[in-house]
Amino acid sequence: MPIKYYTAQEIKKQVDEIASDLDLFHVVPQIVFCVRSKGSKAKRTIARIHGLGKIWQGVLNLPPSYTIEVISEIYDKMSKEEKEKTLIHELLHIPGGFSGGFRPHKGYVERKIVDVLYCRLQKTRASKNLISNCKANSQTDGESF
Repeated sequence: MPIKYYTAQEIKKQVDEIASDLDLFHVVPQIVFCVRSKGSKAKRTIARIHGLGKIWQGVLNLPPSYTIEVISEIYDKMSKEEKEKTLIHELLHIPGGFSGGFRPHKGYVERKIVDVLYCRLQKTRASKNLISNCKANSQTDGESF
């Protein structure tokens, strides 16, 4: 069976939220796309990132863009934490210049870096929840500060 690709809006939403919460300002959400593939024979690959190379950018007169592909057979069985770490890993491959190229694993996309960013993501989310809870409580209490 050949690999089939499907638009993955829920993955796109997660990627956009992760990039925003981690202040990955170089990631341009409008031109990062997400797909879910089915039918891959890959055994160890969870996800991959594809870039629109310079030659295609020039020939098609398009800006640099990226597509994050999650391999359904593996990705869908993972825990929420591992899924988010996988998406962070893929986002780390996008260079600061958002040129269509890639950052290598060595020195840029390593497990230790992913774990640090995941921890920061959790702290950012906890802080946001605390703030939104404070706002909700102040609205129901009738108090202002």
